[in-house]
Amino acid sequence: MVWGERTRIGNWLSQLTRRKTNAFEGETEEKLARVLGLLDLSFLGIGSTLGLGVYVLAGEVALEAGPAVTISFLIAAIASAFAGLCFAELASRVPKAGSAYVYCYVTIGEFAAFAIGWNLILEYTIGTAAVAKALSKAVDYYANNFINSTLTSILPMNMPFMAPYVDLFAFGLVSTPTALLAFGAKESSVVNNILTLVNILTVLIVIIAGIFKANASYWAISKKDIPAVIRGKQVEGGSGGFLPFGWNGVLKGAARCFFGYVGFDVIATTGEEAKNPKRNVPLALIISLVVIFMAYFGIATVITMLIPYYAQDKDKSLIIAFEDKLPVIAVIVGIGAMSALSASLLGAIFPLPRILYSMANDGLLFSSFTNVNKFTRTPLIATVVSGVLSGIFAAVFNLDALTELMSLGTLLAYSIVALCILIIRYKEVENKVHGSPNSSPRNRNSESNHFWSAVKALSNRNPTARSEKMTQWLLFFSMIFITMLCFILVNGNTIFEHESALFHGLIIGLSILCILCFIIICWQPQNNAFASFKVPLVPLVPICSIFMNIYLMMTFQGMTWVLFIIWLIVGFAIYFFYSLNHSVEGNTRRNIQTDGYAEVPLNCDNTQM
Repeated sequence: MVWGERTRIGNWLSQLTRRKTNAFEGETEEKLARVLGLLDLSFLGIGSTLGLGVYVLAGEVALEAGPAVTISFLIAAIASAFAGLCFAELASRVPKAGSAYVYCYVTIGEFAAFAIGWNLILEYTIGTAAVAKALSKAVDYYANNFINSTLTSILPMNMPFMAPYVDLFAFGLVSTPTALLAFGAKESSVVNNILTLVNILTVLIVIIAGIFKANASYWAISKKDIPAVIRGKQVEGGSGGFLPFGWNGVLKGAARCFFGYVGFDVIATTGEEAKNPKRNVPLALIISLVVIFMAYFGIATVITMLIPYYAQDKDKSLIIAFEDKLPVIAVIVGIGAMSALSASLLGAIFPLPRILYSMANDGLLFSSFTNVNKFTRTPLIATVVSGVLSGIFAAVFNLDALTELMSLGTLLAYSIVALCILIIRYKEVENKVHGSPNSSPRNRNSESNHFWSAVKALSNRNPTARSEKMTQWLLFFSMIFITMLCFILVNGNTIFEHESALFHGLIIGLSILCILCFIIICWQPQNNAFASFKVPLVPLVPICSIFMNIYLMMTFQGMTWVLFIIWLIVGFAIYFFYSLNHSVEGNTRRNIQTDGYAEVPLNCDNTQM
């Protein structure tokens, strides 16, 4: 009886951890039209990321970082680059629709992949709705608040987490990019390219015009020259100079700047619509991050030289900066902001139907999402559902309360992608000559019984079953130690007495454990399978990415975590009652004799992971 229960539990766990194999990945490869070139992909990443934030974020962060906001953007760019490099390598290995979802499916397992995919659905839905809401407010601003006043009188709402009124205009705004995406990926990319180009030209005009009006002395203002009150508000000027709030202000600003880079990962969802995805997707990821950083850095430099850091406005610093000096530029900024929001809206909704399509194609969501229109070659039903869902969110929810939830999902996806890189790099590689792994089954069992002897794996040139298992356990414990360390760093002062010995002892102890795990991982051999792009300095870069992401996740409020858990519970109910029995991978395995089935190993050559 006990043995039977153990067998059932083992079979159940094996279903949750089964991985997607290349034998089944190519079945739908030609359904979607491969029409997106390198320029289209790069502009898609830039357009979805470089939204309204480029015009307001620099001024907002300058209030807490001073002129050193430029350094904050640099630090945030480095942190984003870590995630971008991980996305680039996985995109070169798995040129499929689905982004982090499909990467997780082929490396970690089905259940974790479903959790990430379900999470991405929420992330992109809220992201699309948030941009639609911002665009609605921007249009309403130029319409003298007509939309707000009209809809408030007709369709008011007074409920928690709900908007003050049903924003039908925001719902209508979502329908436009939905129609474009349904019509065709190439057609929507042309519109996105035009809007993004207008946005980039606006940023260039602002930077160039700002240089001629810049005052470098604003980066060296002494404390005595800082006024006490500006525009009726108390001034927080710090100590003056380039670092008025010290490095603490710079790092705090970097955490906020990081979210200004969120959105570039949309490129990773285009694997089945990109021309030459193994080359163009990684290149587009890198190009978009470079352009985005240059735009943010340039705007931050100009804005802090046009207006003293302590006099910045959270919502319209750029417009204020040019209204008196160059009124024409202020008008151009308004046009650029509208173009940026429109491009962001198109870029935000673009990946959502791809996620639904990819998950449904694997049997984890309803099969109707796999329908591809034979004329437009787009997932039509998935696109329409995406638009309706995002439109409802934009119309009825108070998105200020949900934006942290979106950010939490983004950071979790970034962390999983970095973890996938570590799993792939230390995966045992198949021996093609003998058609078997590097170690025989007998050796594999023997090595697993001498687990801790894997510390001696430095002498091996290729990963073995022993070193692979050792690395996986080290990664498991590393995630626990990093999470605990980040939690203590963020919340330690509120839990323990200030400067207590226990607080510092926990930080030192957990840091030592993290470093020890990292050192032992470095000793393990990596496989050298070919990939058109590889993350440099593995395992350092992925682990740094994971640490930064988890640290930022720990800064979110408790209610955000409660809402996140509720969303996951709903998703898990769908998985266990529907996906588990409809999984294409699971059904295929059940139809293959157990003795004749062999899982395709990861990262064997350039045709697969």
